[in-house]
Amino acid sequence: MPEAWPALPLESWKETYDTLHRWVQIVGKVRLAQSPWLNHSWHATLYVTPRGLTTGPIPHGLTAFQIDLDFLDHQLNIRKSDGSLQSFPLAGHSVAGFHRDLMSLLRDLELDVKIHGRPNELPDAIPFAEDGQHATYDPDAGQRFWRALVQVNRVLTAFRARFQGKCSPVHLFWGALDLAVTRFSGRPAPQHPGGVPHLPDWVVRDAYSHEVSSAGFWPGGPGVPHAAFYSYAYPEPEGYRDAKVRPAAAYYHPDLREFILPYDEVRTAREPDAMLLEFLQSTYEAAANLGRWDRAALERAGDKPAG
Repeated sequence: MPEAWPALPLESWKETYDTLHRWVQIVGKVRLAQSPWLNHSWHATLYVTPRGLTTGPIPHGLTAFQIDLDFLDHQLNIRKSDGSLQSFPLAGHSVAGFHRDLMSLLRDLELDVKIHGRPNELPDAIPFAEDGQHATYDPDAGQRFWRALVQVNRVLTAFRARFQGKCSPVHLFWGALDLAVTRFSGRPAPQHPGGVPHLPDWVVRDAYSHEVSSAGFWPGGPGVPHAAFYSYAYPEPEGYRDAKVRPAAAYYHPDLREFILPYDEVRTAREPDAMLLEFLQSTYEAAANLGRWDRAALERAGDKPAG
C-alpha cells in the first residue's frame, strides 16, 4: 500500500501542478456553465472520489453527464446518462490540447458547452485554447496530490459533522485548487472589498455575503511555498490573529490573513487525524468565540447512533 499521507513538496511537482490546475479549471467551468447558480458558487465545485475528482452530474437539456479525472488510470472520462462514455489520457496534453480534446469529446456526445476561456484567480490569464506553455503531467505527482486529497477529504468530513448550522459540502474550489469546508454563523457580513485576480467582484461578494469560518487544504503558492492547511474568518473579528490556536506549529500569516499549518507537520505526525482536527477545531473556536457566534445552537452535542 502507498503511504497514506504522501509527501507533496511543491518544488518537485510545480510544473505538473500548474498544468493540472488549469485542466481542473476547464472541467470546473463546464460544470459552472451548465448548472443553476447556487449561493457561494457551490454549483461550480468538484468532489473527491475513490479514483480522482468529479463534477458530479451536470444537467444538459433532458440528459445529464459527468466528467471525472481519474488519477489511477490517468485519464479523463465523460459519462452521459444515455450510457455513452468518452475518454482520453492525461499524459501528453498541454492546456490547449486538453481544452481542445475535452470540447471535441463533448461535441461528439452532443453536449455542446460554452465556457469562459481564461483561467480565474491566477496571475497569468493565458486563454486555455492558446496555452501551450503549461504541458507537464507527471502521473506519480498527480496521484500523490489526489491521495492527499482523499485523506484531507476524510478528516474535513468528520469535522463538518460536528456542526448543525449552515455548512458547505467538502468540495474543491478550482480557482485556487483548494479543498475546503465552510461554516456560517447565520448573520450577514459586511460587503467584501473584492480584488481577487481575474474574478468578478460580485462573485466574491456572493461568496462572502454571510459570516464564515472556513478551512481547507492548498498545495501551496505565493506566500506559502509548501502544501498547507489554512483557516480564516470573514469578517475577521478583533483579536483573531492573536488567538492561541493549536497545534504549536500553526501560525497566523499576516498577508493572507489566515492561520496556516504546514501539511508536512500533519503528514509526519504520530496521529495525523488528531493534529488536523485540533487545528480545525481551535481555529473555528477562535472565530466563533471572538465573533460571538451562537455556538450552542450551531454545534452538535455528541454523535448520533447510526441506523
